[in-house]
Formats: sequence, structure tokens, C-alpha cells
Amino acid sequence: MNIPRTSFPRVVIIGGGFAGVSLAKKLSKQEVQVVLLDKHNYHTFQPLLYQVSTGGLEPDSIAYPIRKILKDFPNFHFRLANVEEINTEAKKVITDIGTLKFDYLVVASGSKTNYFGNTEIEKNSMAMKTIPQSLNLRSLILENFEDALLTSDLNERNALMNFVIVGGGPTGVELAGALAEIKKGILPKDYPDLDTRMAQIHIIQSGDCVLKGMSDKASAKAEDFLEKLGVHIWKNVRVTNYDGKTVTTNSDLTFETATLIWAAGVKGATIKGLDASEFITRGNRILVNEFNQVKGFNHIFAVGDVAFMETVEHPEGFPMMAQPAIQQGKQLGENLLRLIEGKSMKPFEYKDKGAMATIGRNKAVVDLPKFKFQGIIAWYVWMFVHLFFLIGFRNRMVVFINWVYNYVRFDREARLIITPFKRTLKSKF
Repeated sequence: MNIPRTSFPRVVIIGGGFAGVSLAKKLSKQEVQVVLLDKHNYHTFQPLLYQVSTGGLEPDSIAYPIRKILKDFPNFHFRLANVEEINTEAKKVITDIGTLKFDYLVVASGSKTNYFGNTEIEKNSMAMKTIPQSLNLRSLILENFEDALLTSDLNERNALMNFVIVGGGPTGVELAGALAEIKKGILPKDYPDLDTRMAQIHIIQSGDCVLKGMSDKASAKAEDFLEKLGVHIWKNVRVTNYDGKTVTTNSDLTFETATLIWAAGVKGATIKGLDASEFITRGNRILVNEFNQVKGFNHIFAVGDVAFMETVEHPEGFPMMAQPAIQQGKQLGENLLRLIEGKSMKPFEYKDKGAMATIGRNKAVVDLPKFKFQGIIAWYVWMFVHLFFLIGFRNRMVVFINWVYNYVRFDREARLIITPFKRTLKSKF
């Protein structure tokens, strides 16, 4: 990989997400060599992926080059690579561009969509975990309406304009709200010769509420916001299959749709060599102790979504969200320096800063540790927080200007089919 030799300890980080970047920044000015490996050369601000999918933002607004984040740090190296295996005994990382030895290894590979073993749903549905996936979804949504103009079959037209979102968490709720606003404010202008009132948006939630994990008040208010936007919510219903045109459930409910968006859960993106049963626990996550050390190792760590740290307050591990990942990355940076210096490490303590979700224009819910509120004030707080955590001044300005423009004009300029996404369905509707 042409990584220069050094007398400093080498810390290899797998993954350029929130946890990996936070850790790299913490170590970058210290007497350690930091090597970050990722299959993309950019960091993605995942909470705003749904806005790329619905034409509210272009992808470069929520992505930032990893090299630019850490460009001023002399002992930092980035390599564009796909990590294929970890050799724990030889202390080597095996990638598609070569092999690299490490003194300390940190797995920050994040998470991936969990289809719970249903291969047909995986094959026919749309995910939204990466920028390419979000662009594919944006293209498919727009192509569906173009195709709806061309068909004289009423059932096919309705199916092309029906959207089923599986999962009532923040991703599903925010996406449904964005689609509902597109239906209300944009589609009638773009497709005046199409009865866009027939477009339907459904959320299918296996539990008894949306936004599980937030307060009951936030959940109820989010549901109220969605229903006022015309979104249909089906609770206590579980999707069992999707063949590309028909969604079947564990009840007598079925849905005819050309677009099933799977937002029903994620699992840890583990890597060969650390994927044996003794390392893996629920959610396909790597079991770590209070110092983020992988079970059985002193020099291998895991942070962020891929790490499972059980505590009294969080017996199911910390939520797979940005804040735990950022905090674990920063804490591990301090602990690695202490470990190198021969000092004892400090256990990780998660500081819950709350949760929030936006449902659309002037509609959001916010749960803070001491305050809970909904509506337009929550919407402003949601915008401020997301702008604050975006990396790069340009990204913050571009997103802010886009949001102001979209708010004033009630428009989404980025509804472009840049790369067509075509999928062959088994039969006509």
C-alpha cells in the first residue's frame, strides 16, 4: 500500500463513518501513524440521505472527501480499499489492494441493511444506506411517474404511483413525509396530465407505534403529522415477501407497488476474521467491553454501529446512530494514547443527547434529556443540529441555501434522473 515505515505505533482504522473519522481526528496530531481504509473516498452524512432520494439535496451536499478532512495531519494516510479479511494472529489487514500490518486495529465498518434472511425482498426492494442507493431510489421514483404517463392500464399506473415504506423508524418517517410533500406540492406541477392524487404512500410498521425509542408523545405527534399529510400507517403488520409487484404481509393486507423501500432495520457490517460466533452477538455486531476492545484481544477494537457494548442502562447495546459512534471514536482516541503510554484506559460512558425526526415542512419532533417538544420550533432545532454536524463550511452553506430555497418556493430542484435505474419486473401489473 506504500505506507511509509515509522517508529510510531500504527493504528489502522477500517471505515470512514462518524466513528472512524472522529477517532482519526483525535489521533491525527499525536505520535502515532493513522491509516484509514474505506471503499469510498468520502464521508457520508447519512441522516440526510433521504433528502437526496427525494430531490431536496444533491449528493455532494452531504458528502465530504476523507482526505480533505485530515489533510493537515502529517501522520495520517488514507487508502481507497475494500477490506476482505482480518488476520488477527499475524496482525494483518487483507484488502483488494494489498496487505497491511498493524499495531492496533479499529473496526469502524458501520452497518448495512438487514433483510432478516429474506432474499426475495433483498432482490426486489430498494435500500437507502449509501449515496449510490439514494440516487438509484431518486431515479426510480421519477421514472415511475414517467412510466405512469405512458401506460393505459389503470392497475399498473396506480402501482407505479404507490410507495410502500417498510419500517417506521426515523428513516421511514422522514422519507414518507418528504414523499408526501412531493405529492402535494411538486407532482401536480410536473405532471399536469397525470392524476397524481392517486399516488399513495404507505408505512408498514411491525410494532405498535412509529419512532420506537422516542417518547410516546413524539411518536403520537409524528403519526398525527403523517396522517395529515395523507400517509397511510399500518401498525402491527409484518411484511413477509415482495416479488417486485405485490407486497404480502402476515395479515390479509397486500399492496400492489413498483417501489418497496426497506427501512426496517440494520445489522453490523462485520468482516471475515472477526465474524466467528465468539465475537458476534445480536444484530450481527461485534461484542466489545467497556473500553471497546474486542473479546479476547488487547490490540483490536470496534466502535460505532458495528460494536455491541452491553451496559446496565443499555442491555441491548447503544443505538446505531451518529452520536454513540462519534462519542466512542473520541473516547477510543484518548484510550489508545493512554494504552500506548502504559496507562489504564477509561471506560466509555454514553451521554444521551436526545433524538429527533422531521416529518416535513414545519413539522418535527424532538426529545431532549430534559425537554420534549414538537412542531415548528422542533423543526428549526432539527435543522440547526443537522447543519452543525455537517462537515465543511461549503456543505453547511449549500444545504442551508437549498433548504431556504425549497421552503420559500416549495420546490425540490434536484429531481434529476442522472443515472437511470431500470429493473425488470416479473410481469405486468
